[in-house]
Amino acid sequence: MIRRRLLQLVLALYACAMLAVVAMVAGPAINDARIHADPGRGLATVTGTTWLRTDADYQDEDGLFHSPGSGLLYPTGLGEGQRVWVTYAKSDPELVKVEGRSWWLAVGPALSVAAVSTAVAAAAWFAIRRWAVDKVTVA
Repeated sequence: MIRRRLLQLVLALYACAMLAVVAMVAGPAINDARIHADPGRGLATVTGTTWLRTDADYQDEDGLFHSPGSGLLYPTGLGEGQRVWVTYAKSDPELVKVEGRSWWLAVGPALSVAAVSTAVAAAAWFAIRRWAVDKVTVA
């Protein structure tokens, strides 16, 4: 009974991890589709970088300045003070990405998470099954 519940827990946690993997790719793909549906282009200046996000100010095609609250999408390798071309959704100027970068950049990290999750789940599965077999042979 305990073994069965532990195996169910492993499966549930693995399913959650795989759902997260799908979200890691689907979210950026949806954002890119929204930008691609109504694109605008501007030159941005990176105003700050942290491990969570990269902040930037940019001027849209109408001359208005924007500083997206959630930062830039796909900011890898950018530094403070750097100027970079960005593409944004005209319907939502808060949704802005570094020009030339796309949701495909999310595939690598998602595959890494999937591989590690699979390895951990498999190890837990076999450990629980072995523990249950050892208990039966001892008794």
